[in-house]
Amino acid sequence: MAAKRYRDAQHRMFHRDSGYLEGRQHKESRTSRAMAKRTAFGKEAIAGQWAAAEFSALCRLWSAGAAVPYPVQITGTEILMEFVGDEDGTAAPRLAQLRAEEADIEDLWGQLGRSLALLAYDGYAHGDLSAYNILVHRGRLVIIDVPQIVDVVANPRGLSFLERDVRNVGAWFVSRGLPPARVEALVDALAADARLRR
Repeated sequence: MAAKRYRDAQHRMFHRDSGYLEGRQHKESRTSRAMAKRTAFGKEAIAGQWAAAEFSALCRLWSAGAAVPYPVQITGTEILMEFVGDEDGTAAPRLAQLRAEEADIEDLWGQLGRSLALLAYDGYAHGDLSAYNILVHRGRLVIIDVPQIVDVVANPRGLSFLERDVRNVGAWFVSRGLPPARVEALVDALAADARLRR
């Protein structure tokens, strides 16, 4: 298993989170105000929200059949999940680390499309997808780092997050021979799956 711990409020910088947090609801206005002002309490609440959002997303995506690590438990700001790698403790390489001759581009693109379609159908986008937060273990593609998952309907910039995800990771595939039109076709298909386009 692997543990992911969100740093405490004194060490973690949340300078890029405002766009991701749009459309998320908070039950307490006091918490919302503290988060907006980035007080110590607000930063702590944001760290907890990131961890809870990631664990919730992992549970939802795993149940839907998406290629994500199996979520085991959450305690405060620490998530315990499936370790993706070999029995000797060697972690699976990131997609960005694979050489073209090591990768079945068509198969990996197909796996990626299926997982992203499951997210889109549920109304979500990864929000920060790239070749650096996708692992490949023995030909199996696994998407990681989903705390910033974006509700593409509630977030006013939802469609742009979805498009950016596909184009960011698509650039890696295109540089290894995937026709650029396949990237745009996936963008259109996911937008339709998320009911953002007709």
